[in-house]
Amino acid sequence: MTAAQKESAASGREGPKGRRPRPGHIAVVGAGPSGLACALILARQGRDVVVFERFAEAGPVGAGFMLQPTGLAVLDRLGLTPAVEALAQPIDHIIGREARRGRVVLDVHYRDLARPRVALGVHRAALFDVLYRACLADGVRFETGREMVAAGSGRLTDVHGVQTPAFDLVVDASGARSRIAADLGARPRPLAWGALWATTPWPGDPFDARALQQVYRGASRMVGVLPVGARPDAPDRLATFFWSLRTDQYPAWRSTGLEAWKAEVRTLWPATDGLLETLTDPDQLTLARYGHHTLAHPVADRLAVIGDAAHSTSPQLGQGVNMGLLDAWSLSQALSQGGDVTEALSAYARARRWHVRLYQALSMGFTPFYQADGAVLPWVRDHLLGKAVRLPLSPRLLAATVSGLLLDPRPGKA
Repeated sequence: MTAAQKESAASGREGPKGRRPRPGHIAVVGAGPSGLACALILARQGRDVVVFERFAEAGPVGAGFMLQPTGLAVLDRLGLTPAVEALAQPIDHIIGREARRGRVVLDVHYRDLARPRVALGVHRAALFDVLYRACLADGVRFETGREMVAAGSGRLTDVHGVQTPAFDLVVDASGARSRIAADLGARPRPLAWGALWATTPWPGDPFDARALQQVYRGASRMVGVLPVGARPDAPDRLATFFWSLRTDQYPAWRSTGLEAWKAEVRTLWPATDGLLETLTDPDQLTLARYGHHTLAHPVADRLAVIGDAAHSTSPQLGQGVNMGLLDAWSLSQALSQGGDVTEALSAYARARRWHVRLYQALSMGFTPFYQADGAVLPWVRDHLLGKAVRLPLSPRLLAATVSGLLLDPRPGKA
């Protein structure tokens, strides 16, 4: 695209064949993975994009996660996969064991996919760095220290009541607690269970560097270790460590003391001893709280909602970032098809509707088997579901489920 064409697209004026690119001036709220990816794609379409971020400096928030084949397909289209791979850790196996007998109750291999592709364990700082640099290179502008709380008629209002000029489109990517999405009916139902997360040095043997490993005792205790590669500013390999916890038990966890908790973790999984030694302060572990909601209509007048602002749930299927990347891609493609903003937003909502609803339902269905009080559901998980996944075709179905590939939403899929 020539400079003149980019200027034409950004301003919304007539293009070279009398076609008016719409919208041309776009605001994105939130500099998380969904917001950055959306801003980048739209900027590469020749649009003028500004990202509003509530923190004084844009940066990553949270621990490591898994980039699934769905999210990687979006990065493929952006040409960013090699840069992320250089910092990430390939993951080809997810395994969960029952603590007392060591029985394997979750066993997922990415080789069982119809089109095998490994996932990536990624530190959030790594993905942020790759997306942020790409945004700057493609002319995305950032306004930091602007917490936006409302949107209407293309205008944003910040927490101080200051209103922006009108945009052709506002994209809300401000997360599960978005006040903008709340005005559309987003009311996340708080989930009783959360998790403590920490970034630690990669512990090495006996941990598998290509696997997400978890150990359970019933559904009330879960500990996991995920290799997540490295941060962009340091070569050391890292792990994300997590511990399932009822959020109302967090004050008791802190008052009991770190050493008593470490002793409990070691009882469940003795191999974590060396990793636990790197945790010397309770503030090294961050409590993540989760809520569940799905916007019935993630669009309004000159407004699109993507990522956790549109649909949030527990992390049991690990789809959060990947779903947001898919939202960003789908929205950009709807906008590129021509027509007015209203038509494009309707097309975006239709494109994501069934995949989002399916995975929201699956997440709600799976969560009680891994985070709950009582003995019935974990018994079903360990004795019935554990056997069912060994039936013919079950490995492929399970791999497709955790990879986000049911109702395959990937761009450019064969």
